[in-house]
Amino acid sequence: MQKPSPLGLPSSSQPAPLGFGLGLRPVYYPDILEHRPRVDWFEILSENYMVPGGKPLTMLDRIRADYPVVMHGVSMSIASTAPLDRDYLTSLKALADRVQPAWISDHLCWTGVHGLNLHDLLPIPYTNEALGHVAGRISRVQDFLGRRIAIENVSSYVTFAESEMDEQTFVQEVAERADCWLLFDVNNVFVSACNHDFDPFAFIHSIKPERVVQIHIAGHSDLGTHKIDTHDEPVCGEVWALYAEACKKFGGVSTMIERDDNFPPFEELLAELDRACAIAASSGRAMVSQAEALA
Repeated sequence: MQKPSPLGLPSSSQPAPLGFGLGLRPVYYPDILEHRPRVDWFEILSENYMVPGGKPLTMLDRIRADYPVVMHGVSMSIASTAPLDRDYLTSLKALADRVQPAWISDHLCWTGVHGLNLHDLLPIPYTNEALGHVAGRISRVQDFLGRRIAIENVSSYVTFAESEMDEQTFVQEVAERADCWLLFDVNNVFVSACNHDFDPFAFIHSIKPERVVQIHIAGHSDLGTHKIDTHDEPVCGEVWALYAEACKKFGGVSTMIERDDNFPPFEELLAELDRACAIAASSGRAMVSQAEALA
């Protein structure tokens, strides 16, 4: 049982690693339910299950009976200037009460304003004003949910002349000021580094390991002049190399493969997951999943 912090939240110490997981997508429900594959855990897209009933929740309940889950959202719009959506947060909390996730995460971005959801992960300027704004909103969300959340670095395609610091400094400062965790997306670092010409390895080494509770690995689209985070291709060699460096820096952090389109046979995703496991082991940072620890 975690000890409460002075703010009334659970201790900020990292949760136990879950091992190696996959994003739960409906196309793979039959494979999972029939074969109970060698996956340690699944990440669900929160919004897909924030409904009062129906097939999605039925499938989730069946899979949740056999696997730990974490919740990952795309609509919190934590960097928006619009008021926090209390209806959304109420539904999010209700889902968390139902599935008891290891943690909840969302993105360091904004997705809408004035009641309009743009269904995209939009960037922000890295200024001190934005830093205070975002950290304050994360703190209010954590107070509402009664738990810490993890915030993910996003891929970006524009920069702002107003920025007063680099992305990695902003990400780290947000985590410190809000006292939240980080979901570190290796592919997003690679995509942004290519688009904006910075060193992705330096980004990794600027982040404090004690804040990182999860790692995303994914594929992307290379359009020649720029790269887009599409999650519809296999993980490329450069991203695997960055993941190896992340393992050395962050240790045995729960890791998952994201795939959201152009879905391959389930066995191909399992092969990528095996590769992630092998890379973590070769870095000397192999993890023991929660399930293995209890076995």
